[in-house]
Amino acid sequence: MFESFLWLPFLVAITALTLTPGVDTLLVMRNAARGGNRDGLLTSLGICMGLFVHASISAAGLSVILLGSAHLFTALKIAGACYLIWLGVQSLRSAFKSGALQVEQPTAQCSVPAMTSLREGLLSNVLNPKPIIFYMAFLPQFIDPAHSAVAQSMMMAAVHFTIGMVWQGTLVLMVARARQWLQTPKVSKTMDSITGFLLIGFGVKLAGSQ
Repeated sequence: MFESFLWLPFLVAITALTLTPGVDTLLVMRNAARGGNRDGLLTSLGICMGLFVHASISAAGLSVILLGSAHLFTALKIAGACYLIWLGVQSLRSAFKSGALQVEQPTAQCSVPAMTSLREGLLSNVLNPKPIIFYMAFLPQFIDPAHSAVAQSMMMAAVHFTIGMVWQGTLVLMVARARQWLQTPKVSKTMDSITGFLLIGFGVKLAGSQ
């Protein structure tokens, strides 16, 4: 379905996109520090599941409609910005609330519900208009018109999914090694404050982008 010579530029481009620090990286690291391996990996799973949503709407041509409508695109952008700002506010509340987080033992079960981790990851990706633009501009370059556009888009999203899970899973394991240190009161407050301001900054930047 793919011409062999197309795989290399596709893999290079999608890997570079995955490794570029952004909201996804920040959210995975924050949640891994918050709830350990399970929280971080489920957040990563939610983020990567969102890739199939973007691939689907791109293949179906809905991105053309969305990008062609200033009102729809602005609504999506504002929704994504508000969600990022809300996540940032939650981090700041965690940083400044009375009573610091207690250091959990490595064997303690994660107190964060699985659906919360998945939802945070999925919404942060689906409500971000940047992947829509990227998929709409990028994927068609590798689509063979002789075959199903949907099937090819899903295949490329699967490759992106795999690379994303490997990279973000590595980040989760790195954060997990330092989790007890990250959860000490002073460090926890500092990290929550930094994360909160960064997420709010991403949200404000997204809302103000053209």
